[in-house]
This record gives sequence, C-alpha cells and structure tokens, in this order.
Amino acid sequence: MKYSTIPSAQTVAHYCKIYGIKEIVISPGSRNAPLTITFTEDDYFNCFSVVDERCAAFFALGMAQQQQKPVAVICTSGSALLNYYPAISEAFYSDIPLVVISADRPPYKIDIGDGQTIRQDHVFDRHIGYSANLKLDVSHATETIKKQGKSLLSSSTSLENQQAQIEAYNDKELGQAFQLAIETMSPVHINVPFEEPLYNATTVPNHQPALVYKKPELDAVENLTAFATSWNQAKRKLVLVGVAYPNAVAQEYLDFLATDKSVIVLTETTSNLHHPNFFTSIDSLIAPIEKSVNSDELFKKLQPDIVLTFGGLIVSKKIKSFLRTYKAGVHWHIDAKKAYDTFFSITHHFETSENTFFRSFIPKLKAIESDYYSYWSAVKRNYEVKRNQYLKEIPFSDMLAFSKIAKSIPKNYQLHLANSSTVRYAQLFAIDPSITVFCNRGTSGIDGSTSTAVGAAIYHQEPTLLITGDISFLYDSNGLWNKNIRSDFRVIVLNNDGGGIFRILPGQEDTANFETFFETTHAIDIAKLCSGYNILHEMVDNEKNLEKALINFYKGSKMPKLLEIKTPRLINNKILLSYFDFIS
Repeated sequence: MKYSTIPSAQTVAHYCKIYGIKEIVISPGSRNAPLTITFTEDDYFNCFSVVDERCAAFFALGMAQQQQKPVAVICTSGSALLNYYPAISEAFYSDIPLVVISADRPPYKIDIGDGQTIRQDHVFDRHIGYSANLKLDVSHATETIKKQGKSLLSSSTSLENQQAQIEAYNDKELGQAFQLAIETMSPVHINVPFEEPLYNATTVPNHQPALVYKKPELDAVENLTAFATSWNQAKRKLVLVGVAYPNAVAQEYLDFLATDKSVIVLTETTSNLHHPNFFTSIDSLIAPIEKSVNSDELFKKLQPDIVLTFGGLIVSKKIKSFLRTYKAGVHWHIDAKKAYDTFFSITHHFETSENTFFRSFIPKLKAIESDYYSYWSAVKRNYEVKRNQYLKEIPFSDMLAFSKIAKSIPKNYQLHLANSSTVRYAQLFAIDPSITVFCNRGTSGIDGSTSTAVGAAIYHQEPTLLITGDISFLYDSNGLWNKNIRSDFRVIVLNNDGGGIFRILPGQEDTANFETFFETTHAIDIAKLCSGYNILHEMVDNEKNLEKALINFYKGSKMPKLLEIKTPRLINNKILLSYFDFIS
C-alpha cells in the first residue's frame, strides 16, 4: 500500500476511515495528487473517477442520498472547486452529508498571479455546515517554505514542535467537520493546502491518532400533553408532508392519521408515504377551489385548525398560497434539525424524529366527531374520476405520456425526477407504493438531475429510472460521461423542444423573444448524444408507439437505455391548464 509523503493527505484519509466514509469521488488534477494517491492505493475506499466536478459532486450527492451517510468528493485547486457549489447548496437544503475535500496552494501563493489559484478558504460559508481550513505541513518541502513562506515558520520553536502543533490543529478541525457532517446530515468543506512535490509516495504511513467514533443516540421528545389536548379539541387537522426518505415513518402511525375523521393527509410523490386515504395530488384538490365562484367559502371549509408538517420542501405552490392566505390557528413542524416557516405561521418546532414524536403523541389522542375527511375525500373521488375521463379525451402530449409512464414503471424501481415540469406532472398520477421516489428539491435546480440519479443507482439493489425534460437532460449531459453507469439504468426524456414550463407560467407570449430567452427552443439530436456515450436510444412521438416501446424498455440489456418521447411544444401548456378547468 502506498501513501503520500505529505502528512495532511494521510490524515484526511485516516479521518475518513474513523468516520466510516468509504465512497470517494475524485476529479483529476495535479494539486490533489497527494489525496488521490492515498485514497486510491487503500483498499478500504471505493474510489470513482468523474472528470466534470459539477457532475462529480451531484454523483456523490446521489450516493449519499441513498446511503444516508457521508460521501467525499475530491478536487484540485482553483476554479475546479467552484463547480461543486450547485451540489453543495442542494445538499445544504436537503440535509445530505456531502464531504467536500479540496486541494489548495500554500497560503503564500494565493493572490500572487499563479494559475488555478483562488481564495478557497470559507468559499462556501453561506451554504455549508462547517469549513475546515487545514494548515500547511512544514515538515514537507521545508526548504521551499523557508524561501517563499518564511512567515509560517517560527525561529523560537523547533520544526518538529511546529509540525506537531499543525497536526494537532488539523486533527481538531477534521474531527469537528466529520462529526458535524454525520450528526447533522450537513455538507462540510475541508480545504487542504499542499506544497510541491506532490507525487512522492511511501509505503510507511505516518503515526495517526487512534480514535473511535460512535454516533450519539438521540431519542427524546418534550412533554406533549398540552399539544395533545389542543389536537383532541380540533375538528380540522391538516397533515402536510414534503420530501421524505422511504420508510422514514412507521406505517402504524400513518395508518392512524389516515383513519382519523378529523384529519386529511396531503402528500406528494416525493413524500414516499402511502395510504388509500391520503391526498396525493394537492393541486388537483386546490385548483378547482381557486376556479370556483364561491372559492372563499370553500377555502374556509378547507382551512385547518392545526397544520402539522414534516419532511422536506413542498413542490405545490398552490398549497403554499392557500396556507399563507387561510392560515391555521397553529402550525407545528417535526424535524430533528430545522423548521422553515413556509406559511409564515409556525408556532412550534418539535426537535425530534417523526417516529419518536408519534410514538409519544399518538397514545395521548382521542377521536372527535368531524366531517373534515369525509367531505374532502368525496371531492377527491370526484377529481380522480374526472382525471381519468380527461385522459381519454386529450391528444398526445406531456400529460398523456406521463400518465402512460407512471403506470409502466416496474415494482421496486428507484425513480428519480428532474425538476421543473417533470416533478409537477408526477404529482398528478399514482405511483406504485413499492417504487421509491427522489428529486433534488433542496434548491429545485435542473442542473444535476442526471448525475444524481447515476450516483443513486450505484448501490441500489433494483434498477433506477430517471424521468427528465429535454432542457434538464441537456444541461447535465456530462452526467453521462461516467463509466460507472449501470446497464440497468433507464432514462426517459420528455422532449418538447424547450423549457415547456415557461408556457405554463404567467407572462408567456408566442414571440421570437420568448422562444429564445425563456423557452430556449433547440434542435439538438439526443440520439447522437446517446451514441457518443454508448446508451441505447429509441424515440417515439405518438401514443401507440409509446405503449409499445415501454413494453421492451425495462427489459434487461448490456447497455443503459434512453427513451425519448417527442411531444408537441405548443399544446402541452394548454392541455395541462385545461385539466384544472375540466376537473372543476
């Protein structure tokens, strides 16, 4: 086994072992050579090479998302590091423990005109859990340091003592960074300066601290008696669930909520919660009320006494608008880490896990007579019937294609959704409960959907399907520049020749200016992209061929597959907006 001769490179790898971080995603470079040598020469680590740093970070994020534990990304110095920022911000808002390890130049070589040199320390401070800026080893390249960075050396302390002080400081910083990443599920940044030579290796490791880390058990909840009393008196309780990891909440608690006559539970595709009584298409519930002549009366009938939320961010803008206008008497949120005041009405944050909360809360609850669920479940049955009728009447389009796709996905698949229109269409249709659903809803960006899905597929037992729009797919096409893509990886691209969501949003116009700067129409041949990346490609543009293609699409193959669905650019928005009119 080989190790870099630079102490800090060995120490970073050692701390990854202490904290159980095995997956390391490396982008090529020279300044990070000490780290690359140390990690790739150690069989403990599973190392992946991804050239594009933006894609590498989202690839690592996908693995961390699935494993619910830290994954490290390593890059060279300079602008390479800045390409991590989109994934870091997503990790920050989605509570994903991404460990960013950047190689840096020595401090005395910053801002003197050297290439690939920027101010890397604290560069992510607004969107990072912790920034550990390590100190330069003085036992390595000492003569260079004496000539160029003599301010780093002390004349009153021996070199050995100075190095020992540096190592103690670095140990403390690394311990804080890794501990925070694991205990708060936050991204962290570790910046490591290296002086040349960078490629020297040894077979004898440095002495490293013998530490053992054990994640603390947190399983406490405050006294809930007063909250239970309020709950037992309220006749209208709305439970709203955002992004949630599969099986995060015990089914027995979900079943209890689902059968309470005074409770309606609103979920989204990304909530990964299932019960026949849940309302899974929030916009289908609210849009008809918006269009009603007596909308104020109906909204007041829906207005809850208590809103209880848990999970991550919400896709539906309609539910946000409703609860901001028709505020609940109280809003409680359950989350061990944070509580966003999304509706500007939050009154209490239960800082614990959902299971811990419900384990203590539910035994204190009593049934109360209410028609809250029965009334709105009748509304739900009505729009479900009308939706099925509407799908029989519309021409081939994004909406019709998505309805066919939703029914076609095999059981137990892992489904990844791109942002913008894709994740919104997904809210309109039922997904089999055995399918786990993910989407980068932390920042809701389109910039890393493909890379995230590729990373999430690496260790997942069942195949993975990514459903994406053409703009999102093309934006992250470098995500396919990855030799780790599994042969059972599947991609469906809804290609409507542009950013179709902008035709749905207010302000769209049929002008050349709109098509160029908002819709961004294009004529890119996706088949040629697939050929370059050794991905099997098929294109369909009508309902009959789509149904036929979906039969073979999920069958085993030696290469990944991509199904391109061409839909009419100018009618998709009209069909979606007309749907809400139809069910009203």
